[in-house]
Amino acid sequence: MTRLRLTLLPAIAIAGLAAAAMPGLAASDSDAREALRRLDTELGRRGAYIAARQSAIDSMTAECHDEAAQFTRLAHAYAGFNNDSALAYLQRAEACATGTEMHEARLHMAALLPLAGLFDSAERKLAVVDTAALDNERLTLYYEHARQMYSYLAAFFERYPRLRELYAKRSLLMQEQLLGTLDTDTDEYLFHLGEHAYLTGNSNRARVLLSELLTHDTLSDILRARAAHHLSAIAGQSGDENTRLYYLAESAMADIRSATREVASLQELGALLFSLGDIERAYTYLSTALANAVECGAEVRMLESARALPLIESAYATKTAEARRRDIWIIAGMALLVMVLITTLLILRREMHRMGLLQESLRSANRSKEVYISQFLTLCSVYMDKLKQFSKLVTRKIGAGQVDDLYRMAKNGKFVEEESREFYEVFDDAFLHIYPTFVDEVNALLRPDSRITLKDGERLNTDLRILAFMRLGIEDSSNIAQVLNYSLNTIYAYRNRLKARAIDRDSFESAIMRIGA
Repeated sequence: MTRLRLTLLPAIAIAGLAAAAMPGLAASDSDAREALRRLDTELGRRGAYIAARQSAIDSMTAECHDEAAQFTRLAHAYAGFNNDSALAYLQRAEACATGTEMHEARLHMAALLPLAGLFDSAERKLAVVDTAALDNERLTLYYEHARQMYSYLAAFFERYPRLRELYAKRSLLMQEQLLGTLDTDTDEYLFHLGEHAYLTGNSNRARVLLSELLTHDTLSDILRARAAHHLSAIAGQSGDENTRLYYLAESAMADIRSATREVASLQELGALLFSLGDIERAYTYLSTALANAVECGAEVRMLESARALPLIESAYATKTAEARRRDIWIIAGMALLVMVLITTLLILRREMHRMGLLQESLRSANRSKEVYISQFLTLCSVYMDKLKQFSKLVTRKIGAGQVDDLYRMAKNGKFVEEESREFYEVFDDAFLHIYPTFVDEVNALLRPDSRITLKDGERLNTDLRILAFMRLGIEDSSNIAQVLNYSLNTIYAYRNRLKARAIDRDSFESAIMRIGA
């Protein structure tokens, strides 16, 4: 023990000077968030890392013969991955081994049995190992596995201070012995030196040593995970949550890359994130940590994970409640969209119906106009024919010297009267075809005692024809007089009388123009 302390003094002094010069690394909020993002990415590759490690173990198994050394190597490959398989191979190694190989198998078993909850068996395995028969390499192995065994026991009896302190002291003693056997130029030595400083309460020196270790390119993921985990604990002691998150994430990523299932960082990180309100990540990390413990067959880790079950349940309940609220909002949004869609469809249907009616009205109006045009073309054709006949009659009368007869025909106006009557019939029929409610709408504009009453068989009278021409856009009285074969004064008189009979004299003619619009 005295020799070990003399060996440690230079290293501790150097570490103390380094601690004074560099108080340690601190992570910012952005560093912590970036570390969590990278951890999420690595978690997505967890299956691939596990498959790769299992494939390597399968290759070793295929080449394995019934030799103790090969069984021990297989057990070492399974350590931290599948505890049951590791113990099974160590039992086979112990059964067929002799001498130092038997002691090596027992040392491995002593380190792994506590994970299965077999504490007495672990201590018995360690007790039967003859340290005097071990060479330097296996003596280092003895201290390493003894340290690990006592460390597991101290962690398991966390709630029993006396036992925890007993096993913690034994673990620390084994580590001090281990430091005396390790090569000082190795990563293992620097890690155990840093861990020893942390366990003995010198957090400043531990932070410096372990931070230095993490800069080594050759550092294994297993040691990286353990060193980062200690650094997270140191940050937690000082209340630096960002640095604690950062190193827990780094530790968890190293565990994932090495396909190590016997872990603590991911579970601790999940619990921390749950307390910080990151429910989704907390649920994912805690669930994965529990799955790791079950897949590894580490009963002690399962018990530790079981303590996190209320957090997992709470995180799951919170996540489910958030999902339910999100679903309710989505359903409400969809319902609103459906209502908007139905309303839009109803509006479109109404507009389509209105457009249909409008199109039908337009088609009807077009048909009326076609009839109107056809009738007036026919009337024009008849007038042209009658003009030809009248021209022939005039020519014949003049040729026969019957000028007096021709004069009497023109003077009595019978010809014009007959043609006007025929024009009125065609016009009345065509106009009422286009504006079938014209008479009723005109009467609605007149005072009740002055409304127009038509005679039997009469469709329009002079008053209505004047208004009909106005509705067709022929508002000039001289044009109306010419078409109806009346004097201009007569048309003026008719229009003034109609205005006088109107309910609203000033707006009467403009109201006529809006009929049928």
